[in-house]
Amino acid sequence: MQVRVDENKCCGAGQCVLVAREVFDQRDDGIVILLNAAPPERLHKAVREAAAVCPAYAIEIEE
Repeated sequence: MQVRVDENKCCGAGQCVLVAREVFDQRDDGIVILLNAAPPERLHKAVREAAAVCPAYAIEIEE
C-alpha cells in the first residue's frame, strides 16, 4: 500500500488522525501530515477507513 495526501484539498477536519493516528497527523493549521507513506499491513484497514471518511477526498491509496 502506498498512501498520498493532497494538502491543497485538505480541509483540516482531522478524521484521518482519529482513525489512523500512526499514519496521519495535523500541522498547527489543521492540514494533514503524512507520517508513513507505506504503512505496515496491520494499519491498512485503518488507512482505508481514513480515506473513506475524509470529507475533502484528500487521501489517495494505491494498493
